[in-house]
Order: sequence, then C-alpha cells, then structure tokens
Amino acid sequence: MTNMAVTDLFRGTGVAMITPFQQDGEVDYDRLMMHADRLIEQGCGYLVVLGTTAETPCLSTKDKADVVSCVVEACGGRVSIMLGLGGNDTRAVIEAIKQTDTREIHGLLSVSPYYNKPSQEGIYQHYAALASLSEVPLMLYNVPGRTGSNISADTVLRLATDFEGSIIGVKEASGDFEQVMEIIQKRPDGFLVVSGDDAITLPMIAAGGDGAISVIANAYPAMTSLMAAAALDGSYTKARELHYMLFPMIKAIFKEGNPAGVKAAMEIRGWIDNVLRLPLIPVSSALYQEIAHLDAQLHQGNIRP
Repeated sequence: MTNMAVTDLFRGTGVAMITPFQQDGEVDYDRLMMHADRLIEQGCGYLVVLGTTAETPCLSTKDKADVVSCVVEACGGRVSIMLGLGGNDTRAVIEAIKQTDTREIHGLLSVSPYYNKPSQEGIYQHYAALASLSEVPLMLYNVPGRTGSNISADTVLRLATDFEGSIIGVKEASGDFEQVMEIIQKRPDGFLVVSGDDAITLPMIAAGGDGAISVIANAYPAMTSLMAAAALDGSYTKARELHYMLFPMIKAIFKEGNPAGVKAAMEIRGWIDNVLRLPLIPVSSALYQEIAHLDAQLHQGNIRP
C-alpha cells in the first residue's frame, strides 16, 4: 500500500465482511479468501473484519484469529484492514487490544458499550481508555438499535477533539440525520463520518459524509463502490442511478436480519453456502425468492429510479 494519511485509508466503501460457513457450520476459509480477493478486485476500499455482519458473537477465539489471518493473507497489503473489537466491559476490551497483533491492522472499529447502557460520560471514559493505549487508530461505532444507547453528537465531538489522530471517525447508524449533520458540521479536520446503514449512504455523503461500512457490498461490491465513489466525486446523477438500482435489494436483505439476507443474496450469486450459526437462521423461503427475483432484475438492469 502507498503511504497515505490514515483517514484516507477509510474513505469510500468499506465492507463489513460476512463469515462464510461450510454445511457443517465450520468456517469456509477457501471461500473467505476468495471473497476478500473479490471485494478488493471489484473496487472496495477497505475490509472490516469481525464486525456484527461476521457473526462474531458466534465465533470461537480460534475462529476469530484464523479469520483475521485468512483475510490478511488474501489482502496482501492491497487495501487497509479494520478490525472489529469492542465490548461492554472496558477492562476486557483493553486486555483484548493488548493481546491483538495489529501489525497488519490499520484501524479498530469499536462498538459503543451495549446492554449496560452507560451514561454519556461513561461512554466518553470508555473510549478515552481505549484510545490511550491502542497502537492503531479507533473508529467509534454508534448503533443504538443494537447497543441500547446512543453516542450523542456532543460526546462524539468531544472524543474527536480530545483524541485527534487516535480517534479518527465514527460509523453512524443511529438514523438521526440531525445528529449526523451536527457531527459533520462541527468535527475537526480529518475526522471521518461514515454510514453504517446502506440505505442512507448516498444522503450521508451528500451531507458531507465520507462513505460507508457496507453490508450490501458483500453481494454487490462493484456497484456499491461505484455509487459511493460517484457521490464522493460529486457525480450525483450517476450516484443516484446506482443507489436506486440497489435500494430495493438493500431493503430486502435487512427484512429478516443481518447477515441472513446478504448471505442469501451471496448464495444466489454462487459465492457461498447459505449457512449461519445459531441463534441466527437463514431467511424464509418467501424472502429468499424475493431476493432471487431482485438479483435477476439487477443483472438485467431493469431496476431504475
């Protein structure tokens, strides 16, 4: 990789990678390696490993280490890699960071503490502790629908200012556009605001955002990357066309949860087996048929704004 500013490594389309499984439920490392290569070859700017979409809560410690090693090998330094590493016990997350080999990792994506619902000051102190010891920069991940609490704009901006260079951005999936725009308007130079929701990547970029960490890109990497690149370049006519081509599929793949929908789309494309680990299960037959129909339309170019 060329010598780029850290924030430049995480603009555009990042992919929250799925974990492919064999029919027996074990990780399919051959297909994982092929998937990483495909994402890079089709224009994705960076890979996010061991996020929610990877079914990380259902991976063993060995699985996690082997998945990271596999993606690093497949990547071969061609794009940057962001590692998902978070939790709701600050001391445990600190210990995990200390034990993580980050020589091939360019950033950590760390979800806001979930379930125990810390105050804004607690969230600030949590990230301050992580930023103070991590050897690679952190990206905050705000997803209230999963964590049960929101990282307010004030807290994001405080962290961005107090740990400039150590905390480099936020993956925003709150769905609160006023909050997103306040962060974009007041952020320090170089602080990234990326979409954590495929359906609103285009409007977030239009408001001044920096791209997305995408789920749909697992199944449609070229189209997703082109859409984000066009929007970041100000080519909104092209970006809108691509966005509205993908939009029905985006809605469909999230109807019965993530990553069940995108795994169905990927099986339809012939890339993986449609296998998840409990408690997650594949999508219903009706939704599978809907996704297959939308996939056929995408390939025929029949979906238009």
